[in-house]
Amino acid sequence: MKTHDIALIPGDGIGPAVIDAAWEVLQRAASRHGASLSATRFPWSCDFYRQTGAMMPADGIETLRRFDAVFLGAVGWPAEVPDSVSLHGLLLPIRKAFRQYANIRPHRLLPGVEGPLRKEGFDILCIRENTEGEYSGAGGRVHVGTPDEVAVETAIFTRVGVERILRFGFEQARARRGKLASVTKSNAQKHTMVFWDEMTQLLAAEYPDVEVTPYHIDAMAARMVMAPETLDVVVASNLFGDILTDLGAAIQGGLGFAASANINPDRTAPSMFEPVHGSAPDIAHLGVANPIATIWSGAMMLEHLGEQGAAADVMRAVEATTGRGIGIRPGQDKTDAIAKAVLEALG
Repeated sequence: MKTHDIALIPGDGIGPAVIDAAWEVLQRAASRHGASLSATRFPWSCDFYRQTGAMMPADGIETLRRFDAVFLGAVGWPAEVPDSVSLHGLLLPIRKAFRQYANIRPHRLLPGVEGPLRKEGFDILCIRENTEGEYSGAGGRVHVGTPDEVAVETAIFTRVGVERILRFGFEQARARRGKLASVTKSNAQKHTMVFWDEMTQLLAAEYPDVEVTPYHIDAMAARMVMAPETLDVVVASNLFGDILTDLGAAIQGGLGFAASANINPDRTAPSMFEPVHGSAPDIAHLGVANPIATIWSGAMMLEHLGEQGAAADVMRAVEATTGRGIGIRPGQDKTDAIAKAVLEALG
């Protein structure tokens, strides 16, 4: 039996509950296909920060490096730890250190789920550049607290970074329906986004079988609302991808279905899988957090680990569960009840 070593970081708020619910499902699915998932749990979170002054230990990255994958619940407790601290203290260091430059988020309506647009037939794969761009962290503030205060944030786009995420997008489009939408704001951002557009056209010559359409971010936001069924693979920079994927989560029925993967395509370091609904402090102790986004993220992890059969079983069980009307409306079902229904659907 093949064993995959997984680092579990449940995190804050609803994170521990949804990780626990999903983990049982993933273990069941893996065992049905002759595989085993071994978990090592890490308490890194905002609570850990309050106790130690850091979101993770100084050797946290090297500790995680030996694992096959990282499975994360949610990070953030803004009432006590600023989001800028929790993000830059845990998630971004992991993504950057492990070259997880491709953030993948699928958007489609699960059976039984009615999105706010009430549209069927869309299946969008959003690919967000995950390690540079607008979230590079370059910049600073001077004369803080005075009338002369200045804040500068510099977006950094490298040829290596832009080319590799675009190439990843082209490859995903080639494996799907052969359509790629590249999103910029090159009419206003005449340096970085024009550069992105030029790189898109340069690579397009290598993929004559992929239909490439450039969009400005505002036009793409409107298209995702008005005609999501016309889109296949969408690739965007860090900030634009962040915005569009939350919009994608909305049209697919809400953040309770928002799965994601932070992928190191070179497989030179672990990839990280997480739902992107946040820690939801307002419902953290009510037991009503929807674990489907976490289970879906876990299915993406199984697929990345080479357990395609187990991943397919998990998604079939999720679809059977939502098709029965379980877990499709916020607060309707308990976390444990949704997980139990998915387990039952696994057989």
